[in-house]
Amino acid sequence: MLDREGLADFLVRRRAVLQPEDVGMPRGQRRRTSGLRREEVAALCHMSTDYYSRLERGQGPHPSEQMIASIAQGLHLSRDERDHLFRLAGHQPPARGAGGDHISPGMLRIFDRLTDTPAEIVTELGETLRQTPLGVALVGDLSHYTGPSRSIGYRWFTDPTARAIHPREDHEFYSRMYVSGLRSVVALRGPDSKAAWLAKSLMGQSEDFSALWTRHEVGIRPREVKRYQHPVVGLLELNCQVLLDPDESHALLVYTAVPGSESYERLQLLSVIGAT
Repeated sequence: MLDREGLADFLVRRRAVLQPEDVGMPRGQRRRTSGLRREEVAALCHMSTDYYSRLERGQGPHPSEQMIASIAQGLHLSRDERDHLFRLAGHQPPARGAGGDHISPGMLRIFDRLTDTPAEIVTELGETLRQTPLGVALVGDLSHYTGPSRSIGYRWFTDPTARAIHPREDHEFYSRMYVSGLRSVVALRGPDSKAAWLAKSLMGQSEDFSALWTRHEVGIRPREVKRYQHPVVGLLELNCQVLLDPDESHALLVYTAVPGSESYERLQLLSVIGAT
């Protein structure tokens, strides 16, 4: 059952303790509000200020599970706080464990500070949850996909355009790497998992995937340097640093170029192109 008063109170108090720098926002010199403004939280939650304001006033429609999930992420809630928010809104909290989309507050705080570099947060199935603006400029917006296409490995074998971001001579390695990675997740999560369903689906759609799956290769890890073929700035060779969140099975991927290299100059150019 929806607890409007409890929901409103919780939202107000969580907003009050969040500071702009906690969510990657500038504080500004004339700021009087101790915490975040309602319009700032609404922007973080991808909803209108009016809708969010009515929730804080204990008014408006019954928020959907999708809305509550968006609010939980926008307010940088922990899993316990997220579950509490769901219950206040009259919904059953999402199941805990691997495969969820809720990003931990600690990882979000790091991500919010990566304003000048390509970075993304992905699930163990290669589903992109967040991208920095320069990350979008590098490979496009990967967070808008739905269904199985959310997985980069699935798109690699079902959507020819997914391979355009890498040079053709690297394609065979990426095919083997994605199959190897998916097989490892299937072994970890079991035959009834989402990973197993993806593998079965790909077996019926891609001869390339099926041939590689029968090899039973495991342990093929990403190379230290990844090569991206950008349509405007050209080839970029980028190092990828990985921060893992074992509780959520998420990974923060940060891409950098060697200072002074041609890729570094092209990445700087891409930051300008992306901003405009």
